[in-house]
Amino acid sequence: MVIQSPTYLVASGDSRLAANQTCWEAQDNLEKALNKTFQSFNHTIKRAHEYDEIKKHGFIDSQRMGMQVFANLPSDNVPLIVAEAVWQYSHHVLAGLTTHKGPILTVANWSGQWPGLVGMLNLNGSLTKANIKYKWLENGTIEHDISHIRSLNQCKQISSEYEEIGKKIAEDLLKNKAIMGVFDEGCMGMYNAIVPDELLHKLGIFKERLSQSALYYEMQNTKDEEARAI
Repeated sequence: MVIQSPTYLVASGDSRLAANQTCWEAQDNLEKALNKTFQSFNHTIKRAHEYDEIKKHGFIDSQRMGMQVFANLPSDNVPLIVAEAVWQYSHHVLAGLTTHKGPILTVANWSGQWPGLVGMLNLNGSLTKANIKYKWLENGTIEHDISHIRSLNQCKQISSEYEEIGKKIAEDLLKNKAIMGVFDEGCMGMYNAIVPDELLHKLGIFKERLSQSALYYEMQNTKDEEARAI
């Protein structure tokens, strides 16, 4: 795939102003290195959103802002880089990436201090779940080593005793059902971490969506002894 110039760049950040300001230097360094690399291949990078002089960072910091950034691209088939040197909220860019028709490349730093890699793994997981491709290749394909994967049928058989316990638990779930409390499902844009309800329902498990504010309220009105007993 031959990539035209310029290549546009977006950077998803945190939703918290202080976090974005603190981490901006690391992001700026990553983008400078990325620019240098692309220039060596005779390509230029253009930011799809500018540095904000008031906020003192250049991150996309809300879902609405991300939608606007993608709407303002010259077209929906331009080559695009999502560059991350920090922890990021995936929903800031996921909406735009779902309809982007051009090639998408995700790039992150490798730092123990600035978790760009962690943020990128979360975004890539969301993209994978949404069936969005995010690799550039001149030709061929990337084949990942999956030799460590085994079929469930090849795994060691469990004892009849444990199998009977499992069957009883499964039968109980299907008959009496179970409620799984979920706090802030998909928070920080983690679309990849959401287990679809229709899959859980087949197992007899149903979600009760809870809020952290409700949890905090109950914590103030519940004695420690009662909480420990539960």
